[in-house]
Amino acid sequence: MPRRRSPSPSSSTAPRNRTPQPVRVRRRSFGDFVKAFLAFVALLVLLAGVPFALAVTAGWPLPETFEPMEWLKQDISVGTFLSILTFVVWLAWAQFTACVLVEMKAALSGVGVPGRVPGAGPSQLLARQLVAALLLVGATAASFTPGLGQLGQSIEGNQRPTVAAAQQTPGLFAQQQEQAAGTAAALAEQASHAEAAPGSAAKQRGDTKFYRIQPPEGRHHDSLWEISERHLGDGRRYKEIFDLNKDRTQPDGSKLSEASLIRPGWIMEMPGDARGGDLVEMPDDAPEVSPEVQQQIRDYDRTGDHAEGGGSGSGAAQVSVPEQRPAPAPAPGNDDAGHRAPAEQHATPAAQDSSSFGLPAPLLAAPLLAAGLLGALGHRRRQALWQSAFGGIGGRRGMEPPTPAGDALDVQDALLVGADPEGVRLLDRSLRGLAASLAAESRPLPTVYAAWLSSGDLHLQLAQPSGKPPAPWQLGQDETFWLLAKDDAERYEDTDTAAPYPGLVSLGTMDDSRLLLNLESVPGLVSLSGSEADRAAVFAAVAAELATNGWSDRMTITLVGFGEDLTPLAPSRLRHLDGVEALIETMEAETRQRRGALGAAGHDSVLTGRTGPAQHTRWAPHLVLLAAEPSAEDAVTLAELAADAGRLGIGYLVGTEGGELPGAAWEMEITGEGRLLAPLLGLELDAQLLPAAQQRAVIELFTDADPERGPDGPGDTPPFLVDISEQGRPAVYARLVGPYEIIGLDIPDDERSALLHEALALLLLHREGVHPRVLASALWPRGVTDDVREALVERLRGWLGTDPDGTPRLGTDATGRLTLAKSVVSDLDVLRSLYHEATQGKGVDSRAVRGRLLTDALVLVRGPLLADRPEGRYRWLTHEIVDAQLPLLVADTGLALAEFHLVKDRAEKAVEALNAALRTAPADERLWNELLRATHALDDPERLTALAADLIGRSGARGLPPRTEALLDELLPAWRDTVAAAG
Repeated sequence: MPRRRSPSPSSSTAPRNRTPQPVRVRRRSFGDFVKAFLAFVALLVLLAGVPFALAVTAGWPLPETFEPMEWLKQDISVGTFLSILTFVVWLAWAQFTACVLVEMKAALSGVGVPGRVPGAGPSQLLARQLVAALLLVGATAASFTPGLGQLGQSIEGNQRPTVAAAQQTPGLFAQQQEQAAGTAAALAEQASHAEAAPGSAAKQRGDTKFYRIQPPEGRHHDSLWEISERHLGDGRRYKEIFDLNKDRTQPDGSKLSEASLIRPGWIMEMPGDARGGDLVEMPDDAPEVSPEVQQQIRDYDRTGDHAEGGGSGSGAAQVSVPEQRPAPAPAPGNDDAGHRAPAEQHATPAAQDSSSFGLPAPLLAAPLLAAGLLGALGHRRRQALWQSAFGGIGGRRGMEPPTPAGDALDVQDALLVGADPEGVRLLDRSLRGLAASLAAESRPLPTVYAAWLSSGDLHLQLAQPSGKPPAPWQLGQDETFWLLAKDDAERYEDTDTAAPYPGLVSLGTMDDSRLLLNLESVPGLVSLSGSEADRAAVFAAVAAELATNGWSDRMTITLVGFGEDLTPLAPSRLRHLDGVEALIETMEAETRQRRGALGAAGHDSVLTGRTGPAQHTRWAPHLVLLAAEPSAEDAVTLAELAADAGRLGIGYLVGTEGGELPGAAWEMEITGEGRLLAPLLGLELDAQLLPAAQQRAVIELFTDADPERGPDGPGDTPPFLVDISEQGRPAVYARLVGPYEIIGLDIPDDERSALLHEALALLLLHREGVHPRVLASALWPRGVTDDVREALVERLRGWLGTDPDGTPRLGTDATGRLTLAKSVVSDLDVLRSLYHEATQGKGVDSRAVRGRLLTDALVLVRGPLLADRPEGRYRWLTHEIVDAQLPLLVADTGLALAEFHLVKDRAEKAVEALNAALRTAPADERLWNELLRATHALDDPERLTALAADLIGRSGARGLPPRTEALLDELLPAWRDTVAAAG
């Protein structure tokens, strides 16, 4: 269990949730004077030149007399249209002039946010830019006189300066106001220092302003952004309100921990420059407020920084380590390190170096990532098989996927060893089960910052207390931790509930606990500093796990600055953008869309859209991984976008060379030793990484399995061919297609018999060789010690014995992988060899040989693969594609033999071959269609009708496939009526 880190002096407080910082102050340049001059000329032309030109060319637009009836009787001529157009131009000039006057007044008076001229959006924006450019150098120190004067007032009378006008003005012309923004920031900082001084007159006078959160009206809910817009003039200043009230106890006993989560009745202390009729100074000066609320405000005022004698932090997502829980004693022969011991055993570099056996250590230490990649790879290979078999792509390419080699083979073995599919299954069921339980109680999903997997238990860290969790969950170390014990997690079954927290992604391990950060819930950016190569390894691991994890449904993952070659992992999830500019444009549009959709649906956040009847794919998360460091201006824009991203289901992970990133809620650093540091959170993790070499190998595995690859893809040649003549009789023969039988060996009579049988089956299905760690991982998914693994290998070697020349039938190749001698054969090897010889060998030139080989092959088929395998064993088959290969191989054999018979009009023999193949491949549409044709060739309508009825019954509610239905229309036109009458 992780130990608590003693926070350093620098990390004694929560990390700052920084607001975007103003651009640094610079001296006026020659370009500034040019801009000011051009702005002056433009204003002169627009304000004086336009009306002068209109007066000279068109005259006054209004008629001299007011006679509406006479106007209506006049003919409509070109002159009439010109008069109307002239009048419209005069109106546009008057509107623009009003905009210039409004912007000039606002800029010179320092009110911060100018008034709006009705219907003058573009005109007012142009006027604002021109006025700003002119005043940047045209105004002297007198331009800032209101702010300077208010600085003294702030110290004397608790009114914060309103010199932040330039800072709060929309960023469309931030470059023209750099000096104004810097000066404003400096004055504001001086004023804040003056206010914070002991004995401040502001607090002595007791005129601090407060706001009470209003109850919802219909579907409208109060938010800090709207409060800031109403009372501070700019919604982006909501962070100032958040910082003033973060972690202070509210009247209902709860605390503000996330900007998007506020409740009616809460009290918010407001900045000194807040204005508006529904604000309350101090309750003594507000008799219209009820005595109860007055007392609440007095009590709340005592919880501020001035009362506590120090800062309260700024409201970033705080994550802590769950406390130690007593773990049950491990059962003999099992591990006690959670879902998968091998992953945890290799959490430290020392363990990785001593027992990785040449396999990539980062993947051995990433069980959830490895499980996701392994599952996605298996799905891709099956997809390639099916498309190849059913003609989904051009031409038949065969059923044998390419055998990996080199780094790709090592990575595949590392995935097999490190993967924890059981842990992924439990995590997925636990989260969905929690969502279903809360929905049944009509309770919303709590905001989850992080999850910890520790000793098999799942700890969820909440943004704020959310009451008692539903059974079998229980409270953890405090009210912000919900705990699910491993034994209780196994009680959950599969459910159709939407994935509640798809944005959870592994960052690394701390002692024996694995941290998963919920990227979409972090209130702000997550920054990652360190060298470019180290950052790239973290970004690749995060992207790969998000793209393939098993606890999410749909999501979009946008990669910028890296990962263009990662898209084969999940083409439907991953997308790559060329640069930060394209990212900002995309995310601004999506942020607006999601904010509007949430408002229209009446939801506070995406969490309320993932439970109950409101489930909808629009609430799928969108996670942005930006590896390239953004510019200062782009960083501010991203911080503004991320400010409200937590409730919108959008998360940002941004790389930086080492500088501070504005708006970062989490600041992390990756070291060259693979340590992920978050000093302000007291965390020091062994980072989850996917270095460049392993990343290339993973991509190679996926691209080789791509069903849309060219003709250089998989072929028909099996990886192992046997001698099918009488002289090729094997010494050991295992029957895997159907019930498991072994011929040529004495069956062990002790309790290790089942283990040896399973080990031999794994080796027979991998004639290319099996890594000892892969073998051990398959037999003992929860982990095993080296001595037990080595003892099994020696016992297996002794059981298989040696060939007549003294060669052991279980050997080791140059890479250390275990291989079987050619004298050890399975019926699957024989089946593959017979089909290959019939279709690509001697059977190609000899019809009689082809028929005999295909008949012999079909005789070997006795049922599904390892049909009688005991429950709980052979779980490694879920990672294999042989369960998909065997039915296709049997179907191809049956189809080839049926065609062989139909050529000679032996329809009954064809029907027998197809029925034999259907016993192993009952879901193959090709077999059913060919069986319909063969039955039709018998010229027996009743038999064909019975077959159609049987096929319809098997199809269930889905109905017949389109091609099968079309074939029935051809062979039995009245099949619908006939089948209905027969039924």
